[in-house]
Amino acid sequence: MSKISNTPKPPFYAVIFTSIRTNIDEGYGQMSEEMAQLVQKQPGYLGHESARDGIGITVSYWKSLEAIRNWKMVSEHLFAQKMGREKWYSSFKARICLVEKEYGFGV
Repeated sequence: MSKISNTPKPPFYAVIFTSIRTNIDEGYGQMSEEMAQLVQKQPGYLGHESARDGIGITVSYWKSLEAIRNWKMVSEHLFAQKMGREKWYSSFKARICLVEKEYGFGV
């Protein structure tokens, strides 16, 4: 079920991970599920949203830059990054942003 993350009052950080997949699917779905479950246990994690329609975009929200650095270094996540570079992505870009303001409705 898709949903918009209910983030706290800013400021907080967003990591925008944009990717283009290869044709190799071997293990991708399982790894994606494992990472989605594992990230939720990380200190400083606030939520994430993800979509794929040709280009994939996942935005994760974090309390601090330190929390982002710590997630990047989790051994299972390091392995997923390695597999992404070797098999699953033809290209990707990660961007880290400070969220200073947010607004919306229905969340």
